[in-house]
Amino acid sequence: MKILGLLAGAALLLGAQSAYAVTINNGSFENGTNPGSFTTVGTAGTNIDGWTVDSGSVDYIGTYWTAASGNRSVDLSGGAPGSISQALSGLVDGVQYVLSFSIAGNPDGGEDPQLLTVSVGGVSSDFAAPKSPMTWAVQTFTFTYNAAGIGNDILRFAANAANGAYGPALDNITIAATPIPGAILLFGSALGGMGFLGYRRKKLQAAA
Repeated sequence: MKILGLLAGAALLLGAQSAYAVTINNGSFENGTNPGSFTTVGTAGTNIDGWTVDSGSVDYIGTYWTAASGNRSVDLSGGAPGSISQALSGLVDGVQYVLSFSIAGNPDGGEDPQLLTVSVGGVSSDFAAPKSPMTWAVQTFTFTYNAAGIGNDILRFAANAANGAYGPALDNITIAATPIPGAILLFGSALGGMGFLGYRRKKLQAAA
């Protein structure tokens, strides 16, 4: 019976962790209209599945350069600095998340480094991508979701105005909740302790 209890506890832990799951739609930009070498997409464009161009324009990159993941990526400055966004579903108020993404500077021109701003959950942060040589670098952004703010479920990447029509490049966006919340971890530790005590009792009975 103790084993069944531990298994049930483990299932509860896994279920609790899955309750905090949230995903990025088309985080590697592989789904959308074939951009060929690259295609400039403005605010009315629907070329990139799951993403909205909020301002300016972006370049949807195909064969123009090597993506960080898969075959496609995005240059956040098309004809002018732009921004892209999508609404995230499954975010839980008060839970901490880690956003991961790859950035690189467009080596063709623009400022060095090329800057972008990430905003989600009611907070934002700036990141810099050196333009020469073009090398993808993985960045992380940790935030605690605040459900009270209007639009806090919107994930947005925006190029800095100083970049002009070049970079920064973006690819391979993922998100995950940080390790299981402390209260659940304590519950898991308690289950483990119960199992250990049961084992110890059996050993003592056998010795008697």
